[in-house]
Amino acid sequence: MRNLKILFPLLLGIGTASPSVHAHHPSAAGGTGSSGPINVISAATLEQGRGSAAILFEAIRLDPLSNATLEHLAGNHVHAHSLDSILSPSLALAYGVTGNLTVSVRLPLVMRNDIREGHHHHHGAGGAVNEVELRGDTSGIGDLTVMGQYRFLGSGIGGTEAALLFGIKTPTGRTGELDNAGGLFDAEFQPGSGSWDGLFGLAISQQLGAIALHASGLYTVVTEGTQDTDLGDRLHYGVAVSYRLGATTAAQGPMYVGAQAKHSHARGTPPHLHDEPATTPRLAVDLLVELNGEWSAKQKSAGARDDNSGGHTLYLSPGVRLSYDTVSAFASVGIPVANELNGFQAEPDWRLFTGVAVAF
Repeated sequence: MRNLKILFPLLLGIGTASPSVHAHHPSAAGGTGSSGPINVISAATLEQGRGSAAILFEAIRLDPLSNATLEHLAGNHVHAHSLDSILSPSLALAYGVTGNLTVSVRLPLVMRNDIREGHHHHHGAGGAVNEVELRGDTSGIGDLTVMGQYRFLGSGIGGTEAALLFGIKTPTGRTGELDNAGGLFDAEFQPGSGSWDGLFGLAISQQLGAIALHASGLYTVVTEGTQDTDLGDRLHYGVAVSYRLGATTAAQGPMYVGAQAKHSHARGTPPHLHDEPATTPRLAVDLLVELNGEWSAKQKSAGARDDNSGGHTLYLSPGVRLSYDTVSAFASVGIPVANELNGFQAEPDWRLFTGVAVAF
């Protein structure tokens, strides 16, 4: 039961190491256990020697800039671009090195669809033309992220838990994607960043019977990568509340029929709980609601700052998780309640984050 409760506490948390947020990159899907948050990172860790594996999928639908807008901006010498959507399936693994230390890895596939840019051209006769270039799509393996989570407060039985988060994003992703005309896509559209980035943060969880509260923040220090481009430091943060339907214990209820049965051994002995052999696993349902914030600094290419990059987005994200035996599946839909992006960018319309994981 304990292993299922924290089925994959960091598998999703390392999603916050994805390249820069907002219109061009996968967003900050966070960490979760079977009764914890989905986008926020839980402070829970895996038991020593236990592991988990997950298949995750994120889709971001954007409100793209129109061709007329791109042409108008090009006429004012503003180099803007847009795209329609981002898809990012990924594989993740986690392992409990000790009861308080979990190590996780995640490798994504990143796909960006319908990339367009506005261009301003001058002719020899003095005329000028504003037009939109349909550059196409990009797809490829993204950057591998390795993260550690060290729990320094709490035992995982209930109450308050707190953990330090630390990790590194490695430049394993593809950086040579070409557009429809054979030109090299800018660094921000490549599946990989080409940079080594450091991550550090904090996660806090509080168990209150059937209700659990979580908060986390993870900061990414981004270095210069492919095409001499720094995609900008990032901060992903959030708070979450989860509620287990039908919970009966402080740990949000037994996962098995007959587990944690109350009984007495002899006459006059006070009733007490014991972990009985788990024979019949039952379905557990967790309802969740989260606030997820994503901030990114403006990116720089060859020392020049891009004023149409970076900014802040805040999502309201309801979700649900189903858990049965050692398997857990979840889905979360994020709706932006604030889009404060710099300059001219395609803003997120909604975000879907879903996946399935198994403990071993």
